Amino acid sequence: MASSPPAKHDPVPAAGTLEARLKRERNPAVRLFMMLGPGLITGASDDDPSGIGTYATAGASMGYATLWLAWVTFPLMAAVQYICAKVGLVTGRGLAGVLREHYPKALLYPVVLLLLIANTINAGVDVGAIGAGLNLLFPIPILVYVPVVAVLILALQIWGSYRLIARTFKWLTLALFAYIGSALCARPDFLAVLRGTFIPTVSFDAASLSMLVGILGTTISPYLFFWQASQEVEEKKALRRKHLWRRKGATDNELSYAAWDVNIGMSFSNVVMYFIILATAATLWKAGRTDIQTAADAAEALRPLAGNAAYLLMTLGLVGSGVLAVPVLTGSSAYAVCEAFHWKLGLDKKVRDAKWFYAIIVGSTVAGALINYVGVNPVKALFWTAVLNGLIAPPLLVVIMLISNNKAVMGKRVNGTAINVLGWATTVAMFAAAVALVATWGS
Repeated sequence: MASSPPAKHDPVPAAGTLEARLKRERNPAVRLFMMLGPGLITGASDDDPSGIGTYATAGASMGYATLWLAWVTFPLMAAVQYICAKVGLVTGRGLAGVLREHYPKALLYPVVLLLLIANTINAGVDVGAIGAGLNLLFPIPILVYVPVVAVLILALQIWGSYRLIARTFKWLTLALFAYIGSALCARPDFLAVLRGTFIPTVSFDAASLSMLVGILGTTISPYLFFWQASQEVEEKKALRRKHLWRRKGATDNELSYAAWDVNIGMSFSNVVMYFIILATAATLWKAGRTDIQTAADAAEALRPLAGNAAYLLMTLGLVGSGVLAVPVLTGSSAYAVCEAFHWKLGLDKKVRDAKWFYAIIVGSTVAGALINYVGVNPVKALFWTAVLNGLIAPPLLVVIMLISNNKAVMGKRVNGTAINVLGWATTVAMFAAAVALVATWGS
């Protein structure tokens, strides 16, 4: 007897569920690792080389003064990423798919286009940063590394199954522990650390405002929204919920697992951010080395001040974070574009079955890699990426909040009061950051 689609938003028993797999597993550590997925990967990919460069610059130029931002931004980004995860789980679609279904194309297409441009630039700069990191370990010219890195990342995305890619990404997150180690090697001033951590310092000069905007922009980025929702859908597909009606709806346990995953992922992201600022403040700022523009600059400058161990750890973290971030950037673009045009998509599909999906990944990676050969200043490229992300994020957050409170889309899974307060607070903060960014242009 053929099964029929259930009522809208009711979860459907699947051939295999995370819930069932967790119940069978007795080892609590293994259970936790199984629960971690899209949220952990999203959080770790947020600390990409461009983000690391921003945090390193903050520590080198402002010392411990921005440490407090790590715990302030955590609830904001955790709330937004959980909302995006919930949209994916409940609707069975990624964000662009929900936008296409329920909102005007005049909103959808510009957002997706700007996202594609910003992600391509960011991915290209990150590929170059991986090359710079490898150059610090093995002094071969950076431009020799760039095509090798691009090809290896593409090979994983094109020929690896979704499960292989997800497992690889999970293990790559361990590379970010290197930044915690580098901070401990730097022997910081603990009284100054405590003041910077628990006493917020806000200055209204152009340099301080630009840094605040840069940290917010690199921490709460649009590509993370799209990736989170799309990966929740991929997780359901991996559990044999291939049809949309089978993916729609989420149990309380599924939402609880997603919340744990997101909170752990975002806390990990912010801990890494904290220790990067701490390491560079304890060494570069203390020594007056404030002219740091990239993550590779920070790693190289650390060696004479904090020793070879800190230098090596920061370099390894740079390479590992880049290898994780580039496929997330290009993948989120591919998901968004394909959902916008209703094309076949997914990392578990063969190239012949999702040609446009893989074409966008390849095109975005190659175009980004070429940035390293045409004389584009990577710092300026990242600045304009930040501008694009800063302009996309606020209106997109408004739409995400409207989607997650729309009963026609979410059914009974609309936001509760606490999540709404945090979600709208994030939206206001990002609007303020965008206004501040524009205000500092003439300074």
